Amino acid sequence: MLHTSASPINCKELINMHFAQEHTSSYYAASANRVTGFPRLKGDMRADVCVIGGGFTGISTALTLAERSYNVCVLEANRIGWGASGRNGGQLIAGISGEQKILDIDPGIADLVWDMRWRGHEIIQQRVEHYEIDCDLKYGYVDVAIKPRHVSDLQAEENRLAKRDVPFEHKLLSQAETCEALGTDAYIGALQIMGNGHLHPLNLCIGEAEAAVSLGAQLYEQSAAMRIDHGDSVRVSTAEGSITADFAVIAGNAYQSLVKSVSGRFFPVRSYIIATEPLSEEQLDTINPHDFAVCDPNFVLEYFRLSADKRLLFGGRCNYFGDDQKVIASQLKPRMLKIYPQLRDIAIDYAWGGTIAVPMNRVPQLGRTAKNVFYSNAYAGHGVNVTHLAGEIMADVIGGTAEKFDVFSRFRSTRIPGVTYFGNAMVSMGLIYYGLKDKW
Repeated sequence: MLHTSASPINCKELINMHFAQEHTSSYYAASANRVTGFPRLKGDMRADVCVIGGGFTGISTALTLAERSYNVCVLEANRIGWGASGRNGGQLIAGISGEQKILDIDPGIADLVWDMRWRGHEIIQQRVEHYEIDCDLKYGYVDVAIKPRHVSDLQAEENRLAKRDVPFEHKLLSQAETCEALGTDAYIGALQIMGNGHLHPLNLCIGEAEAAVSLGAQLYEQSAAMRIDHGDSVRVSTAEGSITADFAVIAGNAYQSLVKSVSGRFFPVRSYIIATEPLSEEQLDTINPHDFAVCDPNFVLEYFRLSADKRLLFGGRCNYFGDDQKVIASQLKPRMLKIYPQLRDIAIDYAWGGTIAVPMNRVPQLGRTAKNVFYSNAYAGHGVNVTHLAGEIMADVIGGTAEKFDVFSRFRSTRIPGVTYFGNAMVSMGLIYYGLKDKW
């Protein structure tokens, strides 16, 4: 007999779920290769695995499983890549949030963790090449320094890269070299890492979804999961149907609210991006002339890069929680101008935001809610890379291999009392606190 692992969603939530949302008004949505139109789930179906969430984690999991000949169904409440996967900065950066905490507990797995911090890059590159996904993948990245202590941190990272003898160029840049590389005197140094890069995240997610479908996966949009019933098989119900499967994977990240024991362990942090009008050839001579992805080291960080059509995409976290494009632009454009004052008269064509999940312990949250129900979320801003690693780990543990899964599952983040109701207020206070720390 089946038993319920999550309470039924109340009437108000049920009504809201009938109004599935289209993509936010972002540059990515406006420049997507195609608009997805997968059907709603209607009726009862059977699968080996039901994946809840059609972002990078869910789609990467589904594609990996489909490559291994599993029968997979994916349920997405809105559109493929609707959440952070289709809205983020598009920066492909190696590393796992909370990595040092993992090594403090078990220094003997340093080699395994090092390999995992780059694995997402390998998966993405292999898929882009194998499935011919057009997502503007390009390599070239710099971590920048604002204070002398940042330079010391970058030197330590350069030493790590040299010790590991990585197969790509990396070098520490002086203040003058940084100014030449980026066309700004806002930074006192940088670490150039050619193994990192940038891409169009929504086009990557859509391309991977289509690859999964080509291998037999079944994708359903506008089909919010509303209930999970546990047992020897798992039954996931939507408003118009259900999927009964041997396994389920919860992959909704910051937008997952189906299982409270999973969603109550992270802060919902908003991040925003603006996109300028396309820059002229003359402007490109001084605005990030080498087309790097750039990220600063602050807690309340800023990041930027050029799009394929040469817009400057500039992002950061703000003490704001809405979606008004004018407000977003008013918050971010002054910060952009501190780096590139020559863009004072440039138009902002797009401004948008989204929510990322940041756990208390900063370690990605991978675990299980039952013997055959797994979850993966809360990448603390490292999502493009780590979601692809996580998708492979989810497929591995379903197949019976738990080595990498166990690295993360021991780090279950503390539940955050009241975060469901007061999350924005908590994040606002956190931004003030960490903003002050950034000034030290």
